[in-house]
Amino acid sequence: MADPYGLNPADARSGPDGPDARGPAFDSDFDQWTAPFVMAAINTRVVRRTNALTGGAYGEDFRYDEAVLTGPGLAGLAKATAQAAGQVAMMGAVAVGPLRALGARALPAPGEGPSREQREKGFFDLRLHAEPPAGATGALVGRVTGDRDPGYGSTSKMLGQAALCLAAGEATVGGGFWTPAAAMGDALLERLRKHAGLTFEVESA
Repeated sequence: MADPYGLNPADARSGPDGPDARGPAFDSDFDQWTAPFVMAAINTRVVRRTNALTGGAYGEDFRYDEAVLTGPGLAGLAKATAQAAGQVAMMGAVAVGPLRALGARALPAPGEGPSREQREKGFFDLRLHAEPPAGATGALVGRVTGDRDPGYGSTSKMLGQAALCLAAGEATVGGGFWTPAAAMGDALLERLRKHAGLTFEVESA
């Protein structure tokens, strides 16, 4: 988990990315403070594996990270610091047996979770800032939105459309351990737009 290229094929396990962010940081592109994103350790490695599986389609010097925007100024810094500290405390607690058992009592039991109303009222709004290679111009900002709770509502729709995409023979690869983008690409993207309540936009920075 500590290796940023740990999911890459054996011959592509190096690159410019370093360890995941652990504390608050200021993002000058969005002019806001950021906190570590709890899913970054998984998501970033899937994105890097996609780049490797597609022969470096995003560039050989491609870099990628994820964080949560917490706002500008002192309020944004305070929120980012609190979120970062909370994640560190949580990771420390689950590493200690007695604390892990104690914490498990406060977590939802199997079958519990947000209500149907909560899932349907949920949403997500992601922003991606893409810098061009050195010497080039034209930074881009991407936006991805979903119309359901990202942990339950939207994820289940994404999984369903991925399964239908595979069942319909729309994958562009054979067997193996592929990422959704590397295996299904634009076919899955179009399905998510049409049937899963997702939007994808790209604009100049």
